[in-house]
Amino acid sequence: MGYVKDSFKAKADAQAKEIKTLIEQYGNKKLDDVTVAQAYQGMRGIPGLVTETSLLDANEGIRFRGFSIPELRVKLPKAEGGSEPLPEGLFYLMLVGDVPTQEHAEHISATWARRSHVPNYVFDVIEALPVSAHPMTQFCAAILALQTESKFAKAYTEGMSKKMHWDYVYEDTMTLIARLPRVAAYIYRRKYKNGEHIQPDGMLDWSANFAHMMGFDNDSFKELMRLYLTIHADHEGGNVSAHATHLVGSALSDPYLSFAAGMTGLAGPLHGLANQEVIRWIDEMYKELNSENPSKEQIADYIKKTLLEGKVVPGYGHAVLRKTDPRFTAQMEFAKTHCPDDSMIQTVWHIYEVAPAILESTGKIKNPWPNVDAHSGALLKHYGLVEEDFYTVLFGVSRSLGVLASLCWDRALGFPIERPKSITTEWIKKFVKEGEKVA
Repeated sequence: MGYVKDSFKAKADAQAKEIKTLIEQYGNKKLDDVTVAQAYQGMRGIPGLVTETSLLDANEGIRFRGFSIPELRVKLPKAEGGSEPLPEGLFYLMLVGDVPTQEHAEHISATWARRSHVPNYVFDVIEALPVSAHPMTQFCAAILALQTESKFAKAYTEGMSKKMHWDYVYEDTMTLIARLPRVAAYIYRRKYKNGEHIQPDGMLDWSANFAHMMGFDNDSFKELMRLYLTIHADHEGGNVSAHATHLVGSALSDPYLSFAAGMTGLAGPLHGLANQEVIRWIDEMYKELNSENPSKEQIADYIKKTLLEGKVVPGYGHAVLRKTDPRFTAQMEFAKTHCPDDSMIQTVWHIYEVAPAILESTGKIKNPWPNVDAHSGALLKHYGLVEEDFYTVLFGVSRSLGVLASLCWDRALGFPIERPKSITTEWIKKFVKEGEKVA
């Protein structure tokens, strides 16, 4: 079965027994009360999902299996000669729950390399779309085209025991993750490099091969890809891409269909599209100020102007976090080592110095601190990946690690179809007026 797969199954079996006991003993215990505002305002803050891979603390940031991003940058295996963590190691950690060895990470890297061949018909599907189509549209179409390869869908049609659901979801997950960099790089070269494609190099790790296929063989950029694909991988289960993948998967849709649903959510301006909005906002500021090296005073004035126009400052604020996003900090530390003199990166740092105080002074913003999107685009631009529309595809390739590891857990633990209760405004009006539960 493969020792990574065996390790995951052993952990899942043990946890399934633990969860069964918890439900038996505490199934009726209330986790929280739901308010009218929460029902109307995106179910914000309602504990209603179990996601094993990561947990977001409002004051401490994201933790993967209990480990912070700074800890993971030290503990996770690295590529030979590299200093940033391999995403393969993070995937092992999220899936199995143990800190991986170098051997674990290299085993996963080799497995993904073996499974990375993309059928030609998938490229035909991409080619059927106009080149002008947004990269995320092409990415989602390609994922759906890959669905014909689903072992889960085939086995379910032929009839399989519920106890085997996890096995086929695991197999689909490993194959899908293996193929995503090839698909994404193909879209990049098709749209921005006149269709001049670069064949994969099976001797490279997952991130480095992705960089290579896009046309970036700079060792420093490969290090950035390892960091980028690690820190964007998961952000607990309530965000749109993670929740959509989980929701569709709960209907026993296979990993390809489930992940495609997550990616259509990631393509939204309020989710994964935010990273390109940051760069465009900075570019607009440069044009208005007629300078690519604005002072902190000029930046502060432009932020105030943005707010007065009823707009948001992209890259600032988060639905849960109440501090500087550790993913922002990790990228800032990377930039200080690799490209501290880049003008746009320095602009990002200057925005960080002045924006929080201005945003906080409005009295309307709970979290005035930067999130991951506030820094990522500037780093990509430094290395020549200047096509902002493609940034969300990078995000999507990374996010596959977390949401698909979670999907493996969903099936291993036998989670049921998700079906929350909905109510009407009339029901709420009657409830608040009578002060009692309405049938």
